[in-house]
Amino acid sequence: MSPCGRARRHTSRGAMAVLAWKFPRTRLPVGASALCVVVLCWLYIFPVYRLPNEKEIVQGVLQQGTAWRRNQTAARVFRKQMEDCCDPAHLFAMTKMNSPMGKSMWYDGEFLYSFTIDNSTYSLFPQATPFQLPLKKCAVVGNGGILKKSGCGRQIDEANFVMRAIRQTIEWGLMSSFSQGLTEPLLLYNRFQNLLWSRKTFVDNMKIYNHSYIYMPAFSMKTGTEPSLRVYYTLSDVGANQTVLFANPNFLRSIGKFWKSRGIHAKRLSTGLFLVSAALGLCEEVAIYGFWPFSVNMHEQPISHHYYDNVLPFSGFHAMPEEFLQLWYLHKIGALRMQLDPCEDTSLQPTS
Repeated sequence: MSPCGRARRHTSRGAMAVLAWKFPRTRLPVGASALCVVVLCWLYIFPVYRLPNEKEIVQGVLQQGTAWRRNQTAARVFRKQMEDCCDPAHLFAMTKMNSPMGKSMWYDGEFLYSFTIDNSTYSLFPQATPFQLPLKKCAVVGNGGILKKSGCGRQIDEANFVMRAIRQTIEWGLMSSFSQGLTEPLLLYNRFQNLLWSRKTFVDNMKIYNHSYIYMPAFSMKTGTEPSLRVYYTLSDVGANQTVLFANPNFLRSIGKFWKSRGIHAKRLSTGLFLVSAALGLCEEVAIYGFWPFSVNMHEQPISHHYYDNVLPFSGFHAMPEEFLQLWYLHKIGALRMQLDPCEDTSLQPTS
């Protein structure tokens, strides 16, 4: 081989050595390496959002204060969004109109189970949603520990329609009466042996709600169907004043998708957020109470998680801080009013 050929060969080997040093061999397949590059570029362009921790959220609320003005335009715009996505006026509860006999429906909390509406189920539904819409002034009451000794009973009673997520018997003078409202005792029947034995205690506990609607998730998950039907038949057998409505799984599924598109990532929305969503679509004015999922109140004093106990929800099942931030945003723009302070002064500022 000529000297020039040997020189070219040494030069080529040298270039290969340099390339090998710059780009060392990897055991990752080419596809995996390309995927890593794509992920890094994505994170650079769209950095991961970090949810503020509890202390940061509480401090932010304290700095902004709870001063509030109703914004009728913001409320109207959000109500239109709820109507477009979820149609609460027609789909909030199962009725003979939206759930005809023979229709197959999927549980909104199950991926593998569906049910068909037969004659016995169809007979339990009202002809149509029994509310005179739109509802004027609504109050939605959650279960936050901030409710304890809040003194908000009279203010809540001033609403035309009250929605409650019931877990325990009402205490501490939270409400003075229940003239009309909608209750959702998702766990109430668990305190009464699933109504398999004596039902008198359950009936007595429900008397406080007078002429109210009991909103039951009979077709949300398969395990909730039988207990929900027992609630219906128990109240029907004793001629109770309450009317049982069954949540429409199509409505609940649409609400879940709506909030997921807005950044709430959880296995399931809380009962409270389902009810607030319904109120925002059904009511002209909405005020919410007890929606504070933090361990300290507005004065940074320790409080229980619920107004009746300090049992925390299952980790990862609900996204309570994310839900709070969404509701706090609606409060700030004037679409709803979130009551966080004690209700000593019920006067409201003029509307905008």
